[in-house]
Amino acid sequence: MKLLVCGGAGFIGTNYILFALKAHSDYEIVNYDKLTYAGNLDNLREIENNPRYKFEQGDITDLDRLNEVISKHNITHIINFAAETHVDRSIHGGTKEFVLTNTLGVQMILDAVRFNKIERFIQVSTDEVFGSLGLNEDRKFTETTPIWPNMPYAAAKAGGDLMCNAYWITHKVPVIVTHCSNNYGPYQFPEKLIPFFVFKLLKGEKVPVYGDGLNIRDWIHAVDHAKALDLLLHKGVLGEVYNIGVDNERSNLEITKMVLKLMGFGEDKIEYVTDRPGHDRRYAIDSSKITALGWIPEYTRDKFEQGLKETIEWYKNNTQWVENIWQKKQNEMNVFQKGLERSDEKQQSST
Repeated sequence: MKLLVCGGAGFIGTNYILFALKAHSDYEIVNYDKLTYAGNLDNLREIENNPRYKFEQGDITDLDRLNEVISKHNITHIINFAAETHVDRSIHGGTKEFVLTNTLGVQMILDAVRFNKIERFIQVSTDEVFGSLGLNEDRKFTETTPIWPNMPYAAAKAGGDLMCNAYWITHKVPVIVTHCSNNYGPYQFPEKLIPFFVFKLLKGEKVPVYGDGLNIRDWIHAVDHAKALDLLLHKGVLGEVYNIGVDNERSNLEITKMVLKLMGFGEDKIEYVTDRPGHDRRYAIDSSKITALGWIPEYTRDKFEQGLKETIEWYKNNTQWVENIWQKKQNEMNVFQKGLERSDEKQQSST
């Protein structure tokens, strides 16, 4: 298999590449990444000299570049992790980049798959496209749950999902779409809840909790996600959708308290802040369809605390990585804040 991994320098893409190279001696992997603020080649230093691994910088919205890389490396399969994923950024920083990457970018890959006769394409999406469940509802998202996103990020991802369905129906492009729950594990950029909290606590700062903290998410380890995606590269049915989760529903407040406990802090480190606009109340995944294919996650609900502890220890034991990524985050947040200020000034001047 000659596999193009789009967005392979990001958190989940990194974990997938590291897993796949170890699990399959016959894989050749090309990491195709734009290297935005969330892309980090330091994640992959241990394999950068591996003869079965190559890196190519590029944007998934650039069809010419995609075709060039696919042809150069004789690519047979594609998996796409490339996406703008930060929900707050999609709410407060404008949605243009989200639509370009998460919708148009997916369409460009679909065109590349079609024109280059790629054998199989996995589009990695999110459970957030389904909208929100009620806290006391006795149901979960299934593959047939109607798409009804509540946030710009989720709407842009839903656009990519619908493009995949349209290309399958119209052109029989060999695509599979996945919807996964919240991921955790090593190499995650610190705009996401768990590493954000870990990094702040390492600096002695308080951790912010949105609203009442009772919003529920289904948490999965990134390596278990990688195993599921790899299974679909071999056994998934083309044109189908698969949900990926481990039945590990936890409230944000519960996650916060677990992180505090594992790092030796009390609840006085919690700072409640104004809730996020359009904050979905609950996500829950029914993953029976992919488990029927033989997927067996390691970090189930019973092993979540173990997985969380290992994740925290990884960040604590990789201090240079943490410092480098934290500095990168601070620089990016400064740029983001300046962008918000310019946007506000422009809006004020036009009213």
